[in-house]
Amino acid sequence: MHEDMTYGEDYHFLPVTSMKSGFGQEVQPDLFCLTIQIVNVCFIGEPGRKNWVLVDAGMPHAADEIISVAEERFGANNAPAAILLTHGHFDHVGSIIELVKHWNVPVYAHPLELPYLTGERNYPTPDATVEGGLVAKLSPLFPNDAIDLGHHVSTLPEDGSLPRLEGWRWIHTPGHTPGHVSFYRESDRTLLAGDAFVTVKQESLWSVITQELEISGPPRYLTTDWTKASDSVRRLEALKPAAAVTGHGMPMTDQLLADSLEKLVREFDSIAVPEHGRYVQ
Repeated sequence: MHEDMTYGEDYHFLPVTSMKSGFGQEVQPDLFCLTIQIVNVCFIGEPGRKNWVLVDAGMPHAADEIISVAEERFGANNAPAAILLTHGHFDHVGSIIELVKHWNVPVYAHPLELPYLTGERNYPTPDATVEGGLVAKLSPLFPNDAIDLGHHVSTLPEDGSLPRLEGWRWIHTPGHTPGHVSFYRESDRTLLAGDAFVTVKQESLWSVITQELEISGPPRYLTTDWTKASDSVRRLEALKPAAAVTGHGMPMTDQLLADSLEKLVREFDSIAVPEHGRYVQ
């Protein structure tokens, strides 16, 4: 039964997009990144095989596109083993209910994120006062009410493993949200960072439209704890990832990624933290 699942009262389609919307990129042989308007979702699994996993659920009303790409990559009638959420902001769970209904699969998230996914607590109001560009100014229009996935969402395993994903582990990377997580595979040093950091200046409408590659901290208008956000970036940089897919922006790899992450850690306060804002201490 799926009647227990609902979006928040402020759920709605947002007519914002980028030049890369609909563009898919194979980052690893078993990792495919798809850009939906302004956000990325990831498909983990060998093409044509079963037991693949979807990471995040895109923008509102994107389910048909996600299902179409999944069927093209893995075949029709081949549902994912699970949907893993980096966090519960609207642009990462925008189509989650339709996908759960279509595939009848479990959803996993960090326990600190569950209140925002079970209708118990709304996210803090986006902060339009931060500097950076027009997207930040428009952020109060973004949905921030909790969604309710009912019994369809469960907590990630306490041991750091990921359901049906051998070799991957989850890392608690709070700051952007309390229960934000990133996913990492040691064997090839592949990182799915969610919004712990991103590779586009997400506050700027021009940068979002053009998807200009640029290391940045988590989106300023929705980040509520900058001390924890800084600590999370340090933890991820210490992994020395060889490839990173972030929630926004194009994948980044090799020396550019290493240099960019080192710079972000070194200059986090000037690159990432807004000069003023509701959540700036």
